[in-house]
Parts: sequence; structure tokens; C-alpha cells
Amino acid sequence: MNKNTVVAAAVALALGAAGGYLLAPESSQQPAGEASQASASAERKILFYRNPMNPAITSPVPAKDEMGMDYIPVYADEDKPKERKILFYRNPMNPAITSPVPAKDEMGMDYIPVYADEEGSGGEPAGTVSIDPVTVQNIGVRTALVEQRTLARRLNSLGRIDYNEERLTRLHPKTSGWIEQLRIDETGTDVKRGTILLSIYSPDLVAAQREYLVALKNWESVKDSASPQVRLATKTVLDSARERLELLDAPAHQIRELEQKRKIRKYLHIHSPFKGTVMNIGAREGQYVTPKDELYMIADLNSIWVYVDVYENELPWVKLGDEAEMRVRAAPGRVFKGKVNFIYPYIDGKTRTVRVRLEFDNPERILKPGMFANVVLHVDPQPGALVVPSQAIVRSGSREQVFVVRAPGKFEPREVTLGLSADGYTQILSGLKAGEQVVTSATFLIDSESKLREATAKMMEAMSATGAGDAGMDMSDMDMSDMDMSDLDMEDMDMSDMDMPEQGASR
Repeated sequence: MNKNTVVAAAVALALGAAGGYLLAPESSQQPAGEASQASASAERKILFYRNPMNPAITSPVPAKDEMGMDYIPVYADEDKPKERKILFYRNPMNPAITSPVPAKDEMGMDYIPVYADEEGSGGEPAGTVSIDPVTVQNIGVRTALVEQRTLARRLNSLGRIDYNEERLTRLHPKTSGWIEQLRIDETGTDVKRGTILLSIYSPDLVAAQREYLVALKNWESVKDSASPQVRLATKTVLDSARERLELLDAPAHQIRELEQKRKIRKYLHIHSPFKGTVMNIGAREGQYVTPKDELYMIADLNSIWVYVDVYENELPWVKLGDEAEMRVRAAPGRVFKGKVNFIYPYIDGKTRTVRVRLEFDNPERILKPGMFANVVLHVDPQPGALVVPSQAIVRSGSREQVFVVRAPGKFEPREVTLGLSADGYTQILSGLKAGEQVVTSATFLIDSESKLREATAKMMEAMSATGAGDAGMDMSDMDMSDMDMSDLDMEDMDMSDMDMPEQGASR
């Protein structure tokens, strides 16, 4: 055995004995009850003393912390160190530096022992990390369950809001004439189905009314005739005259009034064909109009269309009925939901995009034609996908992995195969099961420790296989508790060059 190692062990035991001797007078003054308790504790082997406020700080002798609190003794039957095999010792400031025997770094700090059960032995996967619960809380480790949910790809695009062409109408007169009165003379006015828009004077309408009255009078004179041919011919003329009025957009109520009063009306009304908003007025009072003139444009804004451009490489994912979300500056914080209702069958040669049309409900009229919008298409939906939060994925070049919670404070690295990502979640194709817990925060710290332990375990396996590990001395199995200090000749030991720590100092 190395002489320096024996000397260091002897000095440590001498310090422990000296500490016990110095504390003996104070212990002798304790009451009988406390003395019996102290004697019971003395029968248990004390390994070291731990700082009560910071368990990571230990001392080989009794000590006090900065607040004057006594260090807590750690007994052999609590930690059972003989059951844990020490593989090597690691530099506390540089984990890449290891030693097969206890050592100190340049700052005088003890190397940290690394046990076999921490390096993935006992059937645990290589790289499994065990962390003290206090450390887990300090570094902010959080976990989440692996769950199943519907996941879809996200395509972001710029949208342009426009009218719903299925709910848009442009009114033209069926005959030439003069505008007598505009009942609706302001754009933006809401109208209902059947609302009177204007009155028009048209010579053709006046002539059609006169023909209808003549045909009606003839029918009344022959409807009781005994000749069916006469009745049929007269009735055909009457129906033809009424149909002409209807084709010229003569309203039904004015036709009934004409039948009742038998008086020709100079001006006839034009009504709105459905409920909507007047977007344009193309004529004014007194203006002469022809069938080519647009009198009104009326749109139903309760439903609008949005056009987006999708790149050709993304087009295979887009299907009719895919859901979409839209946000506009005019409504901060509002999210409008719609669906894809048409994919145009051609591609723009300059932009290499395909136009896709979406439909959105707009009952509050917040969305205005002409607005730009930020649109997100949720395409290629995957129902029942196995997902984890995206921040749980550790991407390290050629592979992706997560850390699975095997037990409180114990984390196993697991390589996974990823699918699509959306809404902060990532699909897991293989490597995980529903209900498992994965780490979602502090993954970088755990990953660093895991890789270090995995590399160390591989190194130790290689050393064991080649026998290189026998070159160093493994003192983990040495028990010096039975060494008798009386056998050591302290006078022959030169301790002048040894750095003796003060009593109560923490390593």
C-alpha cells in the first residue's frame, strides 16, 4: 500500500479521535437521559456530518454552520455505504477528470465518489441520471404526461378578405327608363329582402300594364263563354301579359293593385332580392338608365371569403374541410375559425403558389372586405396522436431523445422517433407509451450529466475488459474502522508538511 495513503488515513483517524477527546468533557456534563442517548448513538458508526441547511456540504468531524447550527451526523446504517460500490472519484469542478482513489483538486476540494448504481448498473439503461430531490427542486425540473390528442400541421400564410360571391348581387334594370326616386341612397345601408330600393318610370312598363288590363278585360268578358277555344285563347293572352310584367321586375303587390284598381301606375318599384348591405349605388334621381347600368351592388357580409396562397410543396397536405384560424389587426386577441371550401385548379407561374379559398362566419361584421389577415391552416390532421410538449425533446444532431421519469429523482434517456409538431406539441412515432412522464424543463442540465455518465460507464467497461482498471488501486473496499491508533508511532511521523484542517471546518 502506498505510504502516503496510509499516512493520510492515519491522520484522518487521529483528527477524529482528537475531536472526540475535545468533546468528551462537555458530554460528561450532560444529564443522565442525554448521556444514555449519546451512548446509544456512539454505538452506531458515524460516517460524516452534514450541513443542516445544505446537505451537499459535509465534514468528517463535528462542526457548526454559519448560523451556529450543529452539523447532523450521518450513520453507517442510514446510508449503508458497504452496499454501494464506488467505481471512481470525480473532480467536483471538472467532471471529465477522475481518479481511482480518493483525491483533492487544486483548490483542496474532495473528489466526489461515483457509485455503481449511479452509472446504469443493476439493469438500468446507460446514462440514467439519479438526482437528489432537493437538487431536483433547485434546478426547476418539471414533468408532463405523454398523452394522445388530435394534432395537425400548421401552415402560416397571409390572407386577403373578400366578399362571399355566393351572397353578392348586382342589380340592373330590365328596361330603359328614368329614376324617379331613390329610396336607398347611401352606401353601407342594411336592407332586408323585399325592401324598396327605387322607383323607375319606363315606357315599356307602362305599355305592359296597358296590355295586361286589356287582356284582363277580355278574359272577364269571355270566361263564361260556351266556346272552350275562345276561353283558352283569351286566357293565354292574359297569362302572357302578366308574365311580361313579371319579367320586367314589376312587383307582385303592384300587379295585384293594378288588377283591383284597373289604373295604370306611372312608376314601378324595384325591390332588394335578399338581406344584405348596399356596397355601391350606380344611379341617382332623374338619371336615365339602361339594362347595362348597375343600379346597386348588395352583399351579405355575415359570411366572407378569405384567399391565401399555398406553396406547391405544401399543397398535398391541404384538403377540403381543413380547419383554419385567422387574426386581424382590427380585432386584437380575437381568433376567427373557418374552413377550406375550395382549392383552385391552377398554379401561379410567377409565385409557384396555389390559391386556396376559406369561408368564415362574420355575424358581428368585424371582418371587412379588403382587410389583410394572418391565417393558420391546420392541415393533415392526425387524430389520436401520441404527443409530448415540444420542450421535452432533446435534439443532439443525428438523434432525438427525451428523459423519462423512472422513479422520483431518477431519469432515463430514451431515444424517440418524431412526427409532426404543432401548438407546442410534438408527435412521438416510437419510443414512448401513453401515461409515461417526461422531463420538460432543465433538460440541458440532465442531458449533460447523462452523457457524462454514459461515457464514463463505457470507459469503465472497456477498462474492465482490457484489465487496464487494475493499474490503479481501488480503496473503496478497505475498512479501516478496526485500526488501533496505539499501533501507530506518532513520534516517527513528520506532520510538519501536512495541511491540517481546523476543527469544525467544512470540506
